[in-house]
Amino acid sequence: MATNLILERLEGVKSRFIEVGNLLNQQDVLSDMDRYVRLSREYKELQPIIDAYEKYKLTLSNITSTKEMLATEKDEEMKELAKAELEQLITMVPQMEEEIKYLLIPVDPEDDKGAVMEIRAGTGGDEASIFAGDLFRMYMKFFEQNGWKPEVNSYSEGTAGGYKEIVLSISGDGVYGVMKYESGVHRVQRVPQTETQGRIHTSAASVVVLPEADEFDVEIRSEDIRKDTYCSSGPGGQSVNTTYSAIRLTHTPTGIVVTCQDEKSQLKNYDKALKELRTRLYNLEYQKYLDEVSHKRKTMVSTGDRSAKIRTYNYPQGRMTDHRINYTVYNLPSILDGNIREVIDKLQLAENAERLKESNI
Repeated sequence: MATNLILERLEGVKSRFIEVGNLLNQQDVLSDMDRYVRLSREYKELQPIIDAYEKYKLTLSNITSTKEMLATEKDEEMKELAKAELEQLITMVPQMEEEIKYLLIPVDPEDDKGAVMEIRAGTGGDEASIFAGDLFRMYMKFFEQNGWKPEVNSYSEGTAGGYKEIVLSISGDGVYGVMKYESGVHRVQRVPQTETQGRIHTSAASVVVLPEADEFDVEIRSEDIRKDTYCSSGPGGQSVNTTYSAIRLTHTPTGIVVTCQDEKSQLKNYDKALKELRTRLYNLEYQKYLDEVSHKRKTMVSTGDRSAKIRTYNYPQGRMTDHRINYTVYNLPSILDGNIREVIDKLQLAENAERLKESNI
């Protein structure tokens, strides 16, 4: 991209940054919480681009002034110093332009949000439930590494361990932008605990990651919700099976049903269930956006088809393969211990490369 075109793009971004900053101080915006939240989010997203712009513009200015000095300077020692500085400044420009190209790629507006994750056992019977439990523990360790806060909303335990299904909310900065790459079918190849002849079986579990909706993102009318209470099951002490603390919410216009039984308080379970319902309703519209994007791209790295097989965990070989980018590592124990950042980083790089082609920057 030519330098003047980069500056033109960046100057346009700075104009918008200044405009948004001014809008955030206007009384009509301050009194409209929905608009204020959206503008605050945009202002935060533009800040890194502005920082890069100021640094880039200063470098170009220094190059110009150093060239002018070289044209007039008589002292040979000063000229040598100026030449060395000019050479260093010029070598900085291509790297800065490359970084700016990626910053100018339109970001997914949902990336900064928290997430709702659903892990569900697929084909493979008891072994699939055990594997779903393994994935849950892997993610819990990853959340801990990132300082994120996970909360279980509901679960159904497998008969031989693990989970038939578990739904949790994860709060923290940029959770969805990282965890969206985990949506899809995860496949495991290993000898099950129940296998007596040592044969390797293939089982699967599906993972769905949704951006958590704010209360400003979607409005739910109380008359559209049917609330049912029932006794919770599983760990929980004396309150289990004795108090109606578990909540089931049904959204009658769409038929979406969510449950929450993790808290002993019915009120807390209701709040968590309402939050999940809001997220699932919001994602009906968000999925349309994902479908539209997936049609434009040859390979949908992050989300798109949530029924697609994305990863294989092969125990006999100690191998993990991500099929979207044909990436294989032979450190499966480390992966299952929550060390999946390197895989996600490579997925992000692959998606950014795709998005860069789309944007024609």
